[in-house]
Amino acid sequence: MIVVMGKDSSPEQLAEVERRIESHPGLKPQVFHGVERIVVGVLGTITPDLKDEMELLPGVLEVVLISKPYKLASREFHPDSSSVTVGDAVIGGPDPVIMAGPCSVEDEDQMVSTAKAVKAAGATVLRGGAFKPRTSPYSFRGMGIEGLELLDMAKQETGLPIITEVMSPRDVDIVAQYADILQIGARNMQNYNLLDEVGETNKPVMVKRGLAASYEEWLLAAEYVMAGGNENVILCERGIRGFEQFTRFTLDVAAIPVIKRLSHLPIVADPSHSTGRWYLVTPVALAAIAAGAHGLLIEVHPNPDVAKCDGPQSLTFENFNRLMDQARAISEVREQPVEVP
Repeated sequence: MIVVMGKDSSPEQLAEVERRIESHPGLKPQVFHGVERIVVGVLGTITPDLKDEMELLPGVLEVVLISKPYKLASREFHPDSSSVTVGDAVIGGPDPVIMAGPCSVEDEDQMVSTAKAVKAAGATVLRGGAFKPRTSPYSFRGMGIEGLELLDMAKQETGLPIITEVMSPRDVDIVAQYADILQIGARNMQNYNLLDEVGETNKPVMVKRGLAASYEEWLLAAEYVMAGGNENVILCERGIRGFEQFTRFTLDVAAIPVIKRLSHLPIVADPSHSTGRWYLVTPVALAAIAAGAHGLLIEVHPNPDVAKCDGPQSLTFENFNRLMDQARAISEVREQPVEVP
């Protein structure tokens, strides 16, 4: 449920609405100050008589029952599109933000050289995995804290903010010391203890779509983070499991305009993990940009043939430069193709 108040409502009237909500056990108000109105979201189990009670309070224009189970992530609650600012990058702004770097941190030379190359090409966020979820327990699973330190070294060299994955609630504090964006991987999208933990941080969180997750399940994962008090959430479409085996996964391009209609949260795409083949990354990336994605997550490696993780889907520096040139061209003409009502 949301309580809509006029923009000229007094602070006292707003405070009374919040007090009334809090007087009901289990309910919590969440206030959003929009351009034209003030919206107070009511979180918790709504009783039948609460709507009538709220409508009688001074300053209240209307009370609306939200049909979506994801309240905070819903555009019904937050009609204006959100953005997340990290360094010079505004994720959710008019220009797509490119986050690029190796799948896994391997050594200092690999990390620093890649950071410099992607920055020179126009990327504004550096990606790299220090903790890696792998299908086989015998595969390279990342360098851990040493990998975080190498990411920080690359950040000091280039000034690029860092996005890296956190896999366990116990690692959130240490990863947050180094990362500017905490990434929740597809396999952890429904790890609710982890979502609760990152919801209590002040760092932006990217929630990747699970391998077989519906839009609603994906948005409810974001809701967990937001319910913890962290509103700086980014969604990432990274491909879903289908019957075709030629590509690693299938990028759901339709998810981009659908999510922009259902939610105010910014959405980016990961064409590297979805295709699994380097020569498919650029065309699928361009399709995502054309569909209105707020950014891309791209894997780049100085020598993909010897990469310890996901070499076949990683771009060389030269190929990444080509992608960036084309992405700029598509971005300039797309004019945000999806109009949100």
